[in-house]
Amino acid sequence: MRVLGYARRRVLFLPLGLLSVIALAFLLVNALPGNPVGVIAGPAASPEELAEIERRLGLDRPMWERFVDYLGGLLRGDLGSSYYTDRPILSEILRFAPATLELVLLSLTVAAVLGVGLGTLGAYYKGTMADRTSRFVITTFQSIPDFFLALLLIYLCFYLAGWAPAPVGRLGLMDEPPPTVTGALLLDSLLAGDMAIFRSALAHSMLPVLTLGIYYSAYFARSTYASLVPALESKQVEFARACGLSERTVLAYAFRQARTPILTYGGILLAALLGGAAIIETIFSWGGFGEWAIDSILQLDMPAVQGFILAAGLGTLLAFTALDILVAALDPRVRYD
Repeated sequence: MRVLGYARRRVLFLPLGLLSVIALAFLLVNALPGNPVGVIAGPAASPEELAEIERRLGLDRPMWERFVDYLGGLLRGDLGSSYYTDRPILSEILRFAPATLELVLLSLTVAAVLGVGLGTLGAYYKGTMADRTSRFVITTFQSIPDFFLALLLIYLCFYLAGWAPAPVGRLGLMDEPPPTVTGALLLDSLLAGDMAIFRSALAHSMLPVLTLGIYYSAYFARSTYASLVPALESKQVEFARACGLSERTVLAYAFRQARTPILTYGGILLAALLGGAAIIETIFSWGGFGEWAIDSILQLDMPAVQGFILAAGLGTLLAFTALDILVAALDPRVRYD
């Protein structure tokens, strides 16, 4: 019951957080340098044409009036339409978001497995060669920019070794995508029973997932190391060893003490990946949420940029709320504070 009460309190904060994200998205987009009217009309447009486009887009009205209209549209489920494609922003988000979610979840899984493993190795064998080796690997992973790591993996795994397919998207150029059910190619190909497309999608996801997984594993590793070292040196672990418990059981007890900061850091990395995967998506022609956002920013497509910030902010809010509830369920100290 205490967990349900804590969850209810956390959910009640969501509307306030969402309103803050909406206001921030609107203000940030309207503060962008450049004039979308000039970009849409082109350099040869006359002042009358510029004024007409500005009036049609509603950019001639005061900012507060546009914000009120934007809020009213959100209450109706209308996020506006793209300046360039005239498609509803909500349908564009639903079109591009599944590809990014697929990439983010796979990358986060690889990062967690690799990072927690490296952090545990260093913490358990603290002061030994294994500790120094793990810290060297962690520092190396964290020092390499993700875009450089992507290019390096493309050169090594595609160009030199031929282990991975060309970075031309989520499928090969001659592959026929499966019927869209979820938008995630791996899941849709499994639902369609098309194993050839599933293998192609898995192969094309290998390099971008490895890039993000290796890069973000360093953060998981540092968090695991910093949390597990004091846990392994605690009185509880000393008592467990004095009782003759196996090292596997002792390590499990230590992880119980260390799991809260590790889970919290995992939520932070999930939020970072939702918006931070854009460069990797562009390098691998992934056709995801982040790549769509970069194109929208370059085109000054203000409704699309607002939609991206709003969707990413909402996803982050929901992820942190779910994480807080999970941590409260696992750690009674959190819900009693």
